[in-house]
Amino acid sequence: MRDRPGPRSGSFVVTLAAALATLAMTLWLPRLRHPATPDSGARVVFAGDPSRGLPEGAHDGTRIPVAGSPSVGPRDALVTVVEFADFQCPFCARVVPTLAQLRQRYGDEVRIVWKHHPLPFHQHAMEAAEASAEAFAQGGDAMFWAMHDRLFDTQRALDRAVIDAAAQQSGLDMGRYAAAMERHTHAAEIARDVALAEALGANGTPEFFLNGSHLVGAQPLESFTSAVDRILARARTIEPRQRVYEAMVAAPVELEPPPSPSPSPRRAEPDPEQVLRVPVGNSPTTGPADALVTMVVFSDFQCPFCQRVELTLASLRARYPADLRIVWKNQPLPFHERARPAAEAAMEAYAQHGNAGFWAFHDAVFARPGALSEDADVERFAQEAQLDMPRFRAAMAAHAHAPEVDADMALATQLEANGTPHFFINGRRLVGAQPEATFVTAIDEARRRAEDFVRAHPQVGRAAYYEWIMAEAGTTVRRVATPEPRHDAEPDANAVHHVAPNPRAPSLGPANAPVVIEHFSDFQCPFCERVLPRLAEVRQRYGNRVRIVWRDYPLPFHNNAMMAAEAGREVLAQQGNTGFWRFHDALFAHQRELGREDLERYAAGQGVDLRRFRAALDAHTHERAVRADIAAADATGVQIGTPAFFINGRHLAGAQPFGEFQRRIDAALQAGPRRR
Repeated sequence: MRDRPGPRSGSFVVTLAAALATLAMTLWLPRLRHPATPDSGARVVFAGDPSRGLPEGAHDGTRIPVAGSPSVGPRDALVTVVEFADFQCPFCARVVPTLAQLRQRYGDEVRIVWKHHPLPFHQHAMEAAEASAEAFAQGGDAMFWAMHDRLFDTQRALDRAVIDAAAQQSGLDMGRYAAAMERHTHAAEIARDVALAEALGANGTPEFFLNGSHLVGAQPLESFTSAVDRILARARTIEPRQRVYEAMVAAPVELEPPPSPSPSPRRAEPDPEQVLRVPVGNSPTTGPADALVTMVVFSDFQCPFCQRVELTLASLRARYPADLRIVWKNQPLPFHERARPAAEAAMEAYAQHGNAGFWAFHDAVFARPGALSEDADVERFAQEAQLDMPRFRAAMAAHAHAPEVDADMALATQLEANGTPHFFINGRRLVGAQPEATFVTAIDEARRRAEDFVRAHPQVGRAAYYEWIMAEAGTTVRRVATPEPRHDAEPDANAVHHVAPNPRAPSLGPANAPVVIEHFSDFQCPFCERVLPRLAEVRQRYGNRVRIVWRDYPLPFHNNAMMAAEAGREVLAQQGNTGFWRFHDALFAHQRELGREDLERYAAGQGVDLRRFRAALDAHTHERAVRADIAAADATGVQIGTPAFFINGRHLAGAQPFGEFQRRIDAALQAGPRRR
């Protein structure tokens, strides 16, 4: 089995890997120091040579180049296993000990080469890939594999804090590491690996190429040994040894189909049905005190996923005005430098002006994501919340609210609320920035239970209900065995999803077209750029029968994507559809140059009023509209990456070939007019 993006999307997976790093370190790292490996000899490196980084006389494979990628084992090994993998993929974790056993069985006849393939629905996979690439840049193969093993060892709890800790434990220079992560130094090389995977037809993870022969998924050891034995038989006939990889990649051995995978093992996870004791205490709240449903959120003012869920929470408050109370708990993550000061400042706002003061500060911060870059920003938000500034500065200098923040964080640790945002709805756990529909289901069920209880126990009443259930709630997290999610079944391509319309969205094609393609995209996403010629072909073939609607879905790890989306909206406001699409083309033509100055330059080049343009970006005038598009995608219940398409409501994921678009559009036309 393997993680498949459907292609480049699929079922969302947050799961564990068993503690495999110790075994992998034991079996792999001694090979790195083996005195007989060619690694210990002199190397000849010529600038621009495709064999750069290889031993003298060795040649790379043109179709699947490996020079410059992390590897373990001799570089003139007769069998090179190129692995395309993702640090958050449970199947990639499962295959770690298998590869270790393979190296143990074949010794210097086999080397393993790592290629990055972070899948878009694994929210921390790109960060982990960048971190491991920096480990390789700083310490070569040894440091990369040490980092690799720690990331897989902690896969269940993988987030930025865990990734940073793995970097420190692996011995990285943390100053260089922080700079590389902030600048996304290694994003381009990761994108090259992903592009290579796509070119080879490797759409999921893990996928392997053994001297060019394709093997899919976390196969058992027997499948690998069968493949290696077939490949070795031919490799031993090729002379000289240094030419084996080059020759076999050009003409790979055909492998027998692997056996069907064995049933998935079971693992222990926190029981989502357990009611845990999550006291309100003296925390900020919004909503009536006698609400039947209390939702406690552990959050971080610098977390992009916390920011993303805010629009959902606002919608939920409007949906349940009498029955929902939201309680804030601080969980500033250690790698968000300003999250802790912001948490303490928010609690000072609460101390001065109660709930109104806290939520005024909260709203000011979340209204401008990315604006927390220095201490002066925290002060500015305090001023906007109309706090007594001398009192505020004194509280901040004395860290007057540190004990409250620490208490929230200790509670999060006790509840195993790892990562942000993390929710407890009447004590039941809900993890992450889920679609609104997921919250609605959980809240409706909690409200039904509450109504039944209050009817049966009139002496308790609404106001006392939460404290009553908390008195009986658990204090130790209970775990249950759950089956491994299946990833071998394709999503139902015929499922029709409701995509909330955006009548002001840029579009191409007539409003009454029988087929509407809602196109969710990100100006920094390389796959979004790659799909543009196929959309042009769609328009050429289908003309007025198809309308393409642009919807913004900037991914949080693309640091300029949100600003680019807001810029596109301002150009739309000034110059309409024609201006937007011209600006759209300019951004995709210069995808690696999307800083603030670049956006202003492109806008000036097409006659946009720069004064208005700059003011709109400074005030984040269009951010709410962008986030409404994100919420519309999330509300479909489909876990998407970019690009993502809804063709008359039917989901299509990724930069698919034109033939797939044609098949889906023809089916939509045959089905008749869409429902309006």
